[in-house]
Amino acid sequence: MFKRIKVFLLGQSQDPFSKENRKHIVLVAFLAWIGLGADGLSSSCYGPALGYQALGQYHHLGIFLALLTAGTVFLIALSYNQVIELFPNGGGGYKVAKVLLGDAAGLISGTALLIDYMLTIAISIASGAQAIYSLLPDKYQGHMVLVEILITLFLMVLNLRGMKESIKILLPIFLGFFITHIAIIIYGVFARSSEVPKLIADTASTTHHAIINLGLISVIAILLRAYSLGSGTYTGLEAVSNNVNILAEPRVRTGRMTMLYMAFSLSIIASGIILLYLLWNAHPVQNMTLNAVVFENILGHSYWAHIGLIVLLFFEAGLLFVGANTGYLGGPAVLANMSIDDWVPRRFSNLSSRLVKQNGILFFGLCAVAILFFTEGSVDFLVIIYAINVFITFSISLLGLSVYWWKNRKKQHPWKRRLILSSIGFVVCASILIITVISKFTSGAWVALVTSSILIGLCVVLHRYYKHYEALKIKLDRDLEIPLEELDRKSLKAELDPKARTAVFFIKDLGAALHTILWVERMFPKYFKNYIFVSYGNVDTGSFGSEKALKRLQSRTDKITNYLIRFAKLNGIAAKAILGYGANPLVEITTIIEKINDEFPENVCFASQYIYRKENLITKLIHSDFTTALQKQLQAIGTKMLIVPLKLEG
Repeated sequence: MFKRIKVFLLGQSQDPFSKENRKHIVLVAFLAWIGLGADGLSSSCYGPALGYQALGQYHHLGIFLALLTAGTVFLIALSYNQVIELFPNGGGGYKVAKVLLGDAAGLISGTALLIDYMLTIAISIASGAQAIYSLLPDKYQGHMVLVEILITLFLMVLNLRGMKESIKILLPIFLGFFITHIAIIIYGVFARSSEVPKLIADTASTTHHAIINLGLISVIAILLRAYSLGSGTYTGLEAVSNNVNILAEPRVRTGRMTMLYMAFSLSIIASGIILLYLLWNAHPVQNMTLNAVVFENILGHSYWAHIGLIVLLFFEAGLLFVGANTGYLGGPAVLANMSIDDWVPRRFSNLSSRLVKQNGILFFGLCAVAILFFTEGSVDFLVIIYAINVFITFSISLLGLSVYWWKNRKKQHPWKRRLILSSIGFVVCASILIITVISKFTSGAWVALVTSSILIGLCVVLHRYYKHYEALKIKLDRDLEIPLEELDRKSLKAELDPKARTAVFFIKDLGAALHTILWVERMFPKYFKNYIFVSYGNVDTGSFGSEKALKRLQSRTDKITNYLIRFAKLNGIAAKAILGYGANPLVEITTIIEKINDEFPENVCFASQYIYRKENLITKLIHSDFTTALQKQLQAIGTKMLIVPLKLEG
C-alpha cells in the first residue's frame, strides 16, 4: 500500500542511464524561463514597491529608479552569461567562487545561496498570499500563515515528482501573469500618456529644487537607498547559472537564451510597474499590496473592474508560487554541489528514484515552513535578509569573473569588454550590498550576517569531520590491499556452483570489502565455495547529467570488483561480480538479490558498516545508515544478511 501511494504521489522510478529519461527531464529555453525565471519575474510583485516606498516624499525620483532597475537587470544578466559560458555543467555562484577565488569564497557564496533559496520559497509564497488576501476583509487575515504553509508543502510534494512535471503544471499561471501584467502596464501608461511629458518636466523641476535645498549628495543618497532597498527586484537572475546542467543541449546557448528572456521580461514589468506608481499616484493602503492599489486605481471600482483586479492578483499570486518553485529547483542543486565537497551532509547529493534531489527538496521545504511560521510571513523583514544574501553571491561571483579575465587577459579574447562588464557589475552589486547592510542593519541586516556566519561555521566543522574520516578510509584501503602477485597462484578456472554455499558481499570501498572477506574466512573457514560481489554505483548529482562523470564512476567500480575477483580466484574460490547503477540503491540492490536467490539459493549476504566514535542523532544525519536499511529490506524477502562492524579509529 505504501509503495502504491508513493508511486501515485511521486510517479514511477526513472533509469538514470536511459538517454530518453535524461532527455525527458532537461529543459529547453522556454521551459527554463518559466521554471527558473519565474523567481526573477515574481520579484516584480514586491521589489519595485519596496524601492518606490523607500523614496518617501521624493517620489519624483521614481523615473530614475525605473531606469536604474532596468539597467541593473541587464547588467547582472549579461554578467551571468559569462558564468554560464565558463561553467556549462552548472553550479552557479558556488562553483564560480570556489574555482575562481578558492574554497573559502565558495563556502561564503554557497551558504548565502542556501539562505537565498530558503527565502525564495518563503517570500514568494508569503507575497502570493498577501496578493490574494488583498481582496479579502480584515477578519480573514489571521489564517494567512496557515495557508502559506499548506502551499509550501503542496509545492514540495509537486517537486518530488520531478522538475518538468511541476513546470508544466504551473505553465498557464506563468503565461497568464506575463500577458495580463504587460496588458495592464500598456493600458495604464496609454491611459495617462498625456501626462507623461508633464511627469518628466515635473521630475526635472522637482529634482532640481531638491538638489538646491538638500544638495546633490543627499539626493543621490536618497535615490541609492531606495535603489538598494528595492534590490529584491533582481533576485532570481542567478538561478539559470546554478542549473545549467538541467538545460537542453547545447547548454550554453540555451542558458543565454533563458537569461535573455528573463532580462527582457523582468526589466519591462519591473520598470513598467514603477512608472504606473508615478502616473497613477499610488500610496500604501493597509492590508493591500502597492500593486493591488495601483491596479485598482487603473481599473476603477465597477463590478467588471473588480473582476479584472481579482484576475490580476490571482495571476500575481500564482506567479509568486511559481517563483517559489525556483527555490525547490535551484536550492537542492546548490546543496548537492556543496555536499559533494563535504560542506554539508553527503546524503544531499543523492537522487531519488525520480532522479530528483529528494533530500534537498524536503530540506528546503521544511526550512521555508519554519521561516514562515516564526516570522509570520513578514515580507518586509524577510526581503532584507534575502537581498543581502543574494548580493553577497552576486558580488563574489562578479569579483571572481573580474579576477579570471584579468589573469587570462593574454589567453582570452575579447577579454577587455568582459572584464569591464564584470567589474562594473561587481561595483554595482557590492555598493547595493553595503548600502543595504548599513541602512537596514537594525531592521534585520544583522540577522542575515549572524545567520550566515553560523551556517559557515557549521559547514567548516562538518568539512573537517569528513576529511578526518576520509583520511582513515584511505589508510585502511592502503593497509589492507594485498599485492596479488605475491599470492600463491592456484587455478583461476574455478566455476561457480549454483548448489554450493555462496557468500554475497556488498562492495563500495576496497579496504572495507577486504576487511569483510577476511572476517568471513576467519569465522567460516573454507565454508563458502562461491563469492559474489555486488557493487552498486550510486548516481548522484555529481555523476548524473555528465557522461564523463558516469564513466569515472563505472571505472572506479570495475577496478575494485576486478581486484576482488582475482583475489578470490587466487585463493581457490569461484567468484563473479554483479554491477548495478542507479539513483535508488535500496530498491535496485534488492532486485539484484532476488535474482541471486533464484540462481544461488544457499547464500548469505555480508556487508561492513563503519563505526564512528560517537553514535547519536547528529552522526546518523551526517553518515548514511544504508547498511541497516538494506538488512531490513532483505530480511523482508527472506534473505540472511550479516553486518560486519568496522571501527575506523582504534
